[in-house]
Amino acid sequence: MSTLSLEPDTLSNTQAALDYQRIEKAIVYLQKHFLDQPELADVARAVHLSEFHFQRLFSRWAGISPKRFLQFLTVEHAKRQLAEFKPVLDVALDSGLSSPGRLHDLFVSVEAVSPGEFKSRGAGLTIEYGVHPTPFGFCLMGVTRRGLCWLSFLESEQGAEGIAEMKDHWSGAEFVERPEAAAAVVDRIFAPGQEAGSLPLSLLVMGTNFQLKVWHALLNIPAGAVASYDSIGKLIGAPTSSRAIGAAVGQNAIAFLIPCHRIIRNTGLLGGYRWGETRKKIILAWETARTAA
Repeated sequence: MSTLSLEPDTLSNTQAALDYQRIEKAIVYLQKHFLDQPELADVARAVHLSEFHFQRLFSRWAGISPKRFLQFLTVEHAKRQLAEFKPVLDVALDSGLSSPGRLHDLFVSVEAVSPGEFKSRGAGLTIEYGVHPTPFGFCLMGVTRRGLCWLSFLESEQGAEGIAEMKDHWSGAEFVERPEAAAAVVDRIFAPGQEAGSLPLSLLVMGTNFQLKVWHALLNIPAGAVASYDSIGKLIGAPTSSRAIGAAVGQNAIAFLIPCHRIIRNTGLLGGYRWGETRKKIILAWETARTAA
């Protein structure tokens, strides 16, 4: 993959993506030693930084201190959020809101491919793609004239595995590597305090009718909240389809914007995530911390 030429406004995003790699290591350490309640020095040592540099790094990435952020990492928090979620969703649905409290007030418009495009896996579409930095590591983004069709998180900037997965999903489409095509979209999604403007952010998705119902339902979950499979089942009129709902959530190809990270198990446990359970926990904590700030 070609090396990206970074403008000054993009440098902070790139640094955030690089910071995430150390933040993730710190969170993994805390997950393993949570019961011991490690001190700041212990965590800093685990990521090979001084206390001062780790405190500054974490605060720059999260916007709050490590101690405050860790309050949002516990399973107990997820359970409380689940218990409080139903009224929030009910109010949103009763008032006709499709996306209450979305991060950065983004208005997301979802279009499904035609039956013919679904059968041919996107034949006739041209997808421009590139790797971009985000607060949660690097992401692979694919865009078409009809909207964003792919957003996945990567383990490294190279993204070969993610690109192969995207091309398999849209196997009938043509692909052009053109990172600049989605650069402005990345800023709208992830830049702190970024205004969405008057235009919706269009998504182009490919799935079965059932999957589309689940993905549309996910858009009703506000930032800083979580929902169970049962909640989504009731919302789409399939209260006994938790297993199928879980499969549909796992097939979501547009991370973060279609917020499958906000789905947790009916028991209150976080459950898995297509792009890593640790990343899921960090995204939820990041959203909740910013919502509560």
